[in-house]
Amino acid sequence: MVGQLGPAGIGAVGIGSVLFIAVVVFGIGMLLGLDPLVAQAAGAGRRDDCHRWLFHGVLLAAVLALPLTLVTYGVVTQLPRWGLDPQVERLAAPYATRVLWSILPLLLYTAFRRYLQAIEQVAPVMGALVTANLVNVAANWLLVFGHLGFPSLGVNGAAWATCVSRLYMAVFLLVEILRHDRRVEGGLWAASRQIGMSRLRRLVALGLPAAPQLTLEVGVFAVVTALAGRFDPSILAAHQIVLNMASVTFMVPLGIGAAGAVRVGHGVGRRDPAGVRDAGWSALALGAGFMSLAAVLFIAAPRLLLAGFMADPDVVRVGVSLLFVAAWFQLFDGLQGVATGVLRGFGDTRTPMLWNLAGHWAVGLPVGALLGFGLGWGVVGLWVGLSIGLVLIGTVLVTLWTYRIRAFSAA
Repeated sequence: MVGQLGPAGIGAVGIGSVLFIAVVVFGIGMLLGLDPLVAQAAGAGRRDDCHRWLFHGVLLAAVLALPLTLVTYGVVTQLPRWGLDPQVERLAAPYATRVLWSILPLLLYTAFRRYLQAIEQVAPVMGALVTANLVNVAANWLLVFGHLGFPSLGVNGAAWATCVSRLYMAVFLLVEILRHDRRVEGGLWAASRQIGMSRLRRLVALGLPAAPQLTLEVGVFAVVTALAGRFDPSILAAHQIVLNMASVTFMVPLGIGAAGAVRVGHGVGRRDPAGVRDAGWSALALGAGFMSLAAVLFIAAPRLLLAGFMADPDVVRVGVSLLFVAAWFQLFDGLQGVATGVLRGFGDTRTPMLWNLAGHWAVGLPVGALLGFGLGWGVVGLWVGLSIGLVLIGTVLVTLWTYRIRAFSAA
């Protein structure tokens, strides 16, 4: 929808969204510690423990919301120093400032989602996401373009639509948690709601490595987007459109990785090496298979995919080149996403963090900057650097999973 506002509109929303998520993803990562804690408790049949971890997760989400809001606002105030195209900068700052209001509901949604997935209630999560996208479409239609008497707010309307849809997701999952507990007589209200500092420390200890890992992974794309913002708005628009497509395909292995984390966590709780091994390898095979198909689609029909966003010939020309690069890292992006999940099922959130730091920041970004600016490859060079980093991370994490499952089976 924002594509109808022109390349500067897409670029501004892209800059604002990536800036927002690059900070807030730290809080999302902190809540990933719920995956192994709730899953292992569920695998061992400790339902009361599952409820207590949910309460601690909600508290942690609420505590994180304020500092993350302040940090994100601080980053927004520095946009004039990024050297962005003036048209993009003029639209990006107001957009990002308004999206700040969605931080608390997004973190609460994350806590609710981790809990539901870990107790194998994934249909409500899918329902929340599908319907939230419909809510987002309707809110964009009303607020971006000013239909049915609503004001025409353009890019800022897209920001408010995002806030509405994120609040909707949090409320949807809260209602589903209460409905599920009433349906199965799960004892949610009978569980102790006393906050234990030892539990909170354990949740933070697991989430703390995962938070930098996600921040490093998303942060490198934020930096690349900022660098792409130095080019013409049509180049930034092409970058943002292809990044959108790559992010959509990555959602599948990310979801498979989350399922793998739950199944591996259940197997660890049962002390079932065969179950852990089958769950992990099945998840990796599914992720690799889907991303291979996505790569074929990117190569076979790039112009058809880009046509859904914008018809600008300059945007399409650059987008075709970027989709070709994106096709080459799809497999490894999927493998690293799933491998991160299955390792998290073991309670290992530190290893993915270290390799994301090495792959993206010590290899991918420097190589991309060298190719993009030093050798004059432009935005394509930036994407080639990202590809090299993802190939390294995916290869190493799958290898480490192999060693981990062998050690667990031999224990």
